[in-house]
Amino acid sequence: MRKLTPALTGLVSAGGALAVAELVAAWLNPTSSPVLAVGAAVVDLTPQWAKELAIQLFGTNDKLFLLTVIYLSLAAYAVLVGILAQLRPWAGPVGVALFGAVGVAAALGRPTAGPADVLPTVAGTLAGIWLILFLGKRARALADSADEFAEYVHEQGKRAPTPGREPGRRALARDQRRSFLVLGGFAVGALALGGGARLWAVARSVGTRSREAVKLPVSTMPTPEGADLRLPGLSSFHTENRDFYRIDTALSVPQVDAGAWQLKIHGMVDRPVTISFDELRARPTLERDITLNCVSNEVGGPYIGTARWLGVSLGALLREAGVKPGADQVVSRSTDGWTCGTPVATLLDGRDAMLAYGMNGEPLPVEHGFPVRMIVPGLYGYVSACKWLAELEVTTFAEFDAYWVRRGWSALGPVKTASRIDTPGGRAKAGPVSVAGVAWAQHRGISKVEVQVDDGPWQEARLAAEPTVDTWRQWVHVWDATPGSHRLRVRATDGTGALQTSERVGVVPDGATGWHEVTVAVS
Repeated sequence: MRKLTPALTGLVSAGGALAVAELVAAWLNPTSSPVLAVGAAVVDLTPQWAKELAIQLFGTNDKLFLLTVIYLSLAAYAVLVGILAQLRPWAGPVGVALFGAVGVAAALGRPTAGPADVLPTVAGTLAGIWLILFLGKRARALADSADEFAEYVHEQGKRAPTPGREPGRRALARDQRRSFLVLGGFAVGALALGGGARLWAVARSVGTRSREAVKLPVSTMPTPEGADLRLPGLSSFHTENRDFYRIDTALSVPQVDAGAWQLKIHGMVDRPVTISFDELRARPTLERDITLNCVSNEVGGPYIGTARWLGVSLGALLREAGVKPGADQVVSRSTDGWTCGTPVATLLDGRDAMLAYGMNGEPLPVEHGFPVRMIVPGLYGYVSACKWLAELEVTTFAEFDAYWVRRGWSALGPVKTASRIDTPGGRAKAGPVSVAGVAWAQHRGISKVEVQVDDGPWQEARLAAEPTVDTWRQWVHVWDATPGSHRLRVRATDGTGALQTSERVGVVPDGATGWHEVTVAVS
């Protein structure tokens, strides 16, 4: 027990520091939590290959993995500080202060940081310093009692006991119990305070409460007839909000009050614009089915979905602002400072580029960008689909590189023609088998899909209806399966007549290519 006490002292001190920091963050701004600030800094500094590896291994749980690593690293650091503080009392507060300095630097390094964002870290650091001094003093007193008792036992073996000197086993056991009760009490208090602060932050989430107050008109647009083949195992035409992929850099979902939200359009424009949420909703509405996909989607991957988006024309807003000659990029900024750059030409060429505030008949979910996000058909999300939108700056590609462009990705990001086999999975029974999936080439459309069994001839699949060139298209081919192991491949031809390339390349710098294939064991 004596050997564990310094480590527990460090852990409990760190837990108490984080609990106080979370409480202050919940009161001021939930995103100013030091753990979230450090995590965001780690995301920004992580090499591109490591980010891609995390997405491939953990998918949309990559942020949970990162936070877990941060907490485990903090725990290991706290144990080390606790042990050092037992040997050198000054090492405890110095160790806590060093971590606090890292938290302050991370908080100030965020693009939208203000002076108040360091207060949670400062409060937590002060609490941690007090805790490690207080608990460390008790731990050293317990160690001194144990040493005194050990010395007494050693002396007893040599001579008769001296009256009044015996510390006694009961006294030592009582001190040990008291110390562990103190440690346990602080640990329980830290858990209760930190957990309560997090629940309070959730309860005070202005975005969630603001979203609940938004009422959207009932959609009068029917589901496109014949667009959904409704086959078992086949992705539905519309992807439900809860199943829609989410890939972004936000460790904590930004919470934005629609009542206070404003969009600023400025830069190379004749008439800068600032528009509120109510003013945006008062404009003529667009309701469109549009497929979005992430540039990180590997061949056959899951980071794609189709939703019915409700919003207003972004092109119309830009025309009203008056884009100046020479401008070729619109930089969109999120409320958390993330940026993406979109070619001006794609926003003014007549496609349904939108500022969306509704998704599948509901107000835009908070995790998908409430109150307003961008949607631009035909472009990967990293150059077109800014969530929690706060600002649009009309500029040039020569003047500014957006978040992912600075990290080695292409500046333009047009969607490549792709296709995927959804069903069958790894096994099937001999006889007629429906091979089905989806194909996409947003803003060009899909004109043909072909399936190959083993190295046989390519056979044309039956296509579902295509309500718009901006959505994916379902397809099905009935295969007369024979027993054994078979390889199935798929390829698509877009609306311009261009065949999907067979060349297999990775996602960096502008999206993966290659034919999707699956192996099926037929019995």
